[in-house]
Amino acid sequence: MSRRCELTGKAVLTGNLVSHSNRKTRRRFLPNLVNVTLTSDVLKRSVKLRVSANALKTVDHRGGLDAFLIKARTEELSPKAAELKRAVVKANLAASSEAAAA
Repeated sequence: MSRRCELTGKAVLTGNLVSHSNRKTRRRFLPNLVNVTLTSDVLKRSVKLRVSANALKTVDHRGGLDAFLIKARTEELSPKAAELKRAVVKANLAASSEAAAA
């Protein structure tokens, strides 16, 4: 399992640990990943994802998983999240065409 956020693409960064004597040794900055179950309102089902805490705050700020996925760039998303985005967009188009027809 990779250490990468499935929604934002945030991954491991590397840098230097600098001591008081200014010696530099390599270190890794790991993203704060959390296993969560998010609910899609359009698809009416829940999805398990491994996302960063920052992405979780962003999903909440944008008004839910569906709104986040619609606004997100597909290149940043994991294959699982990209497939979810395609399904959400398709369901939104179907719902809007039904509303226009009625």
